[in-house]
Amino acid sequence: MTVIVRDLRTEDAEDAEGFSHIRRLALPYMLSTPQSVLHDVTHAHPDAHFRPLVAEEDGELIGTAHTGVVYDSPQPGQAYLNVYVHPGRRGRGAGTLLVRTAEEHLAEVSATKLFAWVLDEPANRSFAERRGYRASRSAHFLRLDLAHSPLPPRPQAPAGVELRTAADYADDPRPLFELDAETLADEPSDIAHEFTDYEAWLKETWHHPLLSQELTSVAVVDGRPAAFSAARTDGRTRYGTVMTGTARAHRGRGLAKLAKADSLHRARAAGFTEAFTGNDSGNGPMLAINKWFGYEICATEVQHVRELG
Repeated sequence: MTVIVRDLRTEDAEDAEGFSHIRRLALPYMLSTPQSVLHDVTHAHPDAHFRPLVAEEDGELIGTAHTGVVYDSPQPGQAYLNVYVHPGRRGRGAGTLLVRTAEEHLAEVSATKLFAWVLDEPANRSFAERRGYRASRSAHFLRLDLAHSPLPPRPQAPAGVELRTAADYADDPRPLFELDAETLADEPSDIAHEFTDYEAWLKETWHHPLLSQELTSVAVVDGRPAAFSAARTDGRTRYGTVMTGTARAHRGRGLAKLAKADSLHRARAAGFTEAFTGNDSGNGPMLAINKWFGYEICATEVQHVRELG
């Protein structure tokens, strides 16, 4: 049996399905569909040098890698590679081949610093460390049983605050882009971001097939979005919030909790049975909010870093 690594074939529906299937097996806490896989490939910014890879053994996909450059960072040369192998096909060399191919690609596009998320398990951390990656910050995956766990009641909106959805901005989403860019800049991260490309945001975020504009809640103050909770779904039973944040001028008023509560209540009413979210392990205020909702930590990832050159 021989394992090979190759590029994802965007014209092959089975490739996209296999890629998504492995992601769901390796990371069941993140939403992935064949449509989202293809969208990420076909709408990637050219400066990202995004290259999805697959490991194949005798015609079966057994591993995947997301790799590319963080094009919106003011620090040049920042790049990422995230490798996932089918849990039942480990130990066959797929992970090693995927990492080697991804690193070669990133070196060719002048990457100098590589970031990789690794599940906080001894075998995975050892795999990264043997290849020269050092552990950095960590983040949690959290799950909430929407079907059976009670949700706290929606907080009452402060005076002058109105709740809307992202769908209300379908004709002009730029105010949401501006809020997203401001909150992203303040997110705990090893990589700085300066997100200024509105057209890229429209392609990569606003028109993403997993985004639910109807379940993305927005707290509005004086006619402007002040806080939001961005929702994605798999179109079936799984729902996730991928970003919850508040504009700097309105922090400390509970608006992020208000927006997330509104989104969660509407997701449950729409029939979604599982809710997922991510949380930097050092972000105590957001962890407290998620605990208040009833989320429980189900896994932890540790970011690992390696210098190239």
